[in-house]
Amino acid sequence: MHPVVTDEPQANRSGVISVVAPAFNEEEVLPEFHKRLTAVFDGLNWELEVVYVNDGSRDRTLEVLQQLREGDPRVTIVDLSRNFGKEIAMSAGFDHACGDAVVVIDTDLQDPPELIPEMIRLWQEGYDVIYAQRTARDGEGWLKKTTASAFYRVIHKASRIEIPQDTGDFRLMSRRAVEALKTLREQHRFMKGLFAWIGFPQKPIPYRRDARHAGVTKWNYWKLWNFALEGITSFTIAPLKIATYLGLTIAFMAFLYAALIIYKTLAFGADVRGYPSLMVVILLLGGIQLASLGIIGEYLGRMFNETKGRPLYLLQKLELSDSARRRRQSDQPTTMIF
Repeated sequence: MHPVVTDEPQANRSGVISVVAPAFNEEEVLPEFHKRLTAVFDGLNWELEVVYVNDGSRDRTLEVLQQLREGDPRVTIVDLSRNFGKEIAMSAGFDHACGDAVVVIDTDLQDPPELIPEMIRLWQEGYDVIYAQRTARDGEGWLKKTTASAFYRVIHKASRIEIPQDTGDFRLMSRRAVEALKTLREQHRFMKGLFAWIGFPQKPIPYRRDARHAGVTKWNYWKLWNFALEGITSFTIAPLKIATYLGLTIAFMAFLYAALIIYKTLAFGADVRGYPSLMVVILLLGGIQLASLGIIGEYLGRMFNETKGRPLYLLQKLELSDSARRRRQSDQPTTMIF
């Protein structure tokens, strides 16, 4: 599906704003999140659709979502067959959101729903993507803040795509931006990079990120490390270039050192010695070779997964909001390709 471009001024339009909210084991915070979100839209002229994506939760998350659905017909529930990860859960939400603009936000209330009206205002001014940029991160330790800051600066320098620093997933996207994003079906998804890759006019909103309202974070350092690898390997081949240049540099130094040994042996008849230094060199080269093979393996493994052509996700259940039903009945194009 190709993105549809319209010349109609957004300020003269009205309709539906979809809010995509992935949830994994968030039973404690969902009622408060829904309460704050709906309170924001009570003062707006836009109709609300909330697309909750249950990403294989093992607690009462699905039950809580069904209770919210019974009390609010604006709720759509996208229930995945298992845990596919937040990046794919967001993609599932985009696939089933019917709004003229789509907001993606976490349900842990670290990102305040009260910023959404300002996002809508900027969207009506002509921006396609309005993303929230963190000025502070409450409730997080210094190590997580430091490593996160380092990661975003590294990928900002290494990637050809300009990925905004200190920016999470919280953002509003126009319909044409969402349709463009839905055409990208790669298995290894680094959504912050994909948001930047599609282009279109983008605008940041600075904000202070709050601590979690309830529950515990699902991101430990091992998951964060794998997430960083996903981002780096998805949007830059810099690690492969580093391995190449490192190999060439070491080969050149080894050539110079071999020439020096030959010269000393011919000129001075030096005895063979230096076993400890020889072992250090062998171990160093072996480590570099294994690391380089590991880098190549990371990229090769991603190519292997992409060639399988598997769907991004599978649905266990789909319960549509009233607005989604109306739009489907009026032939509003909504993709069902996963």
